[in-house]
Amino acid sequence: MNELDLIRAIRRWSGKTLIGDDCAVLTPPRGRHLLVTTDMVVDGVHFKFGVHAAYDCGWKALARGLSDIAAMGGDPHWCFVSLALAPAADQQWLAGFYRGLTTLAKRHDVSLAGGDLTRAAQLSADVIVIGSTPTGRALTRSGGHAGDLLYVTGPLGAMTASGYLLRPEPRLNAGLRLRRLRATACMDLSDGLSLDLHRLAHASGLSARIDDVPVAPGATLDQALHGGEDYELLFALPSSKRPPQGSIRIGALAEGKPGAVFLQGKRLTAQGWDPFTRR
Repeated sequence: MNELDLIRAIRRWSGKTLIGDDCAVLTPPRGRHLLVTTDMVVDGVHFKFGVHAAYDCGWKALARGLSDIAAMGGDPHWCFVSLALAPAADQQWLAGFYRGLTTLAKRHDVSLAGGDLTRAAQLSADVIVIGSTPTGRALTRSGGHAGDLLYVTGPLGAMTASGYLLRPEPRLNAGLRLRRLRATACMDLSDGLSLDLHRLAHASGLSARIDDVPVAPGATLDQALHGGEDYELLFALPSSKRPPQGSIRIGALAEGKPGAVFLQGKRLTAQGWDPFTRR
């Protein structure tokens, strides 16, 4: 099967697609800012060929970008998918990858707008997701205030405890609720609570206090703090505002050294996922 045959097959697998020209022609929604995010998944780093099903690889490749859109309080619209296919990734694997990706895309009304295909020694995928928010309403990491309470949208550590075999669920509906509430700071938990809370606190110029960690069933406290890939949302709200139903309070932002995080009074070292320090 040549490249043209593969593109025709991708059109069939994808259903709602804008593939066809050298560039996609997109019309931004009126009165909104665009959100653009890109995420790579690489064999041996983010998944293992032969261990993770092709369907799950496709799902995860898109879920990572959708989670970024959720963290900004955005609505997703389009995605671009570029694949470097290793020799072992045959047509059957590719079909499974796109089934997983497009199943999640259809759930959130996301159109496949383009991408690229090539051959390489190592399998990898790069997915760009484009979304939008009303002008000036995007959530950021940097708007937190001292005294704001910190929450997460669910228990942590389940992905690590599973051996990274679960399918992540981007919290897009929660992100929209947080946008309406005007959360002061927000981000998704892709690299672990200890590292991501450090990032949020640093961006807001504050320190952070963790009073309690919601540990998922079957996970350990260490996995909940440092494991990563839970894709829950971490957010800050003024104490006067009621968080969305199902949110779990974990602590608060406070004056102090920017980025310093304390767990029950003791300084917590950021030990989350970092591909440049892991072997």
